Amino acid sequence: MCRREGVSLQRGMNFQLGHNHSVILMSIRQGAPYNDRLENDGSTIIYEGHDVPRSSQNSRPKNIDQSEFQPNGRLTDNGRFHNAAQGVKLGKRLPERVRVYEKIKQGIWSYNGVFHLVDSWLEQDGNRHVFKFKLIAVEGEEDFTLPVSSTPKVRRIIPTWVKLEVWKRDGGKCVKCESEKDLHFDHIIPWSKGGSSNTPDNIQLLCGKHNIEKHDRIE
Repeated sequence: MCRREGVSLQRGMNFQLGHNHSVILMSIRQGAPYNDRLENDGSTIIYEGHDVPRSSQNSRPKNIDQSEFQPNGRLTDNGRFHNAAQGVKLGKRLPERVRVYEKIKQGIWSYNGVFHLVDSWLEQDGNRHVFKFKLIAVEGEEDFTLPVSSTPKVRRIIPTWVKLEVWKRDGGKCVKCESEKDLHFDHIIPWSKGGSSNTPDNIQLLCGKHNIEKHDRIE
């Protein structure tokens, strides 16, 4: 993911990376630091905003409201994403395109594709307020030189549990050449042709080269 983005991704929320899209890192694993979740059969992510950094003055970030502004008055990443989402709701802008990467296990990240950021709100979570962001998975938005689609086609991402089963079954290697680099979760029968995302039987690991060669063919 760092090669694709051309930067070292140190933060979970990265607004307007490269000035034409944003990036978020998510996880729904047990023990994940934030309460991200999938809805609508995998077509929607509800992403939780991030806490203020831990410091000598703030040893317990989880006890403090997530902030929209920094002490100097500038927007935090929460604030930037929130402004973008509210602009969409008010009809002032098209959705922000967001690439989403998911941590499925220690040291293993999965690319979940491009999403549109369409909504945001503050939510009470125990004793504090946290930001929530709604992102919709869309097709055909990888070319950021093209305008944002106003009528995108919604897609579904592969559930985390399926990815974990496939990773274990295929040994973390491409099923064609056993490469361990640039791996993709590929639909054996493409989703566009009726293939399911919800079963390991229709998902396999392919390296980037073999994934491109296969495209949407049924083998």
